[in-house]
Amino acid sequence: MKQNMGTADRIIRLIVAAIIVFLFLNGVVTGTTGIILMVIAIVFALTSFVSFCPLYTLIGMSTKTKKDA
Repeated sequence: MKQNMGTADRIIRLIVAAIIVFLFLNGVVTGTTGIILMVIAIVFALTSFVSFCPLYTLIGMSTKTKKDA
């Protein structure tokens, strides 16, 4: 797995994941929508921790810069 996510991308994904979890735990989003958003939050967090996004590979994209190396 070659890393393809930059630092800014990773931070943004973690912030979005944290917001989704917060909204879910406080009952703002519930039901099917809440479950779908929680799955997205988990994917965002996991991809942030490993610095690899499979979707980026499929479309040939990378947000990693030489500075992030």
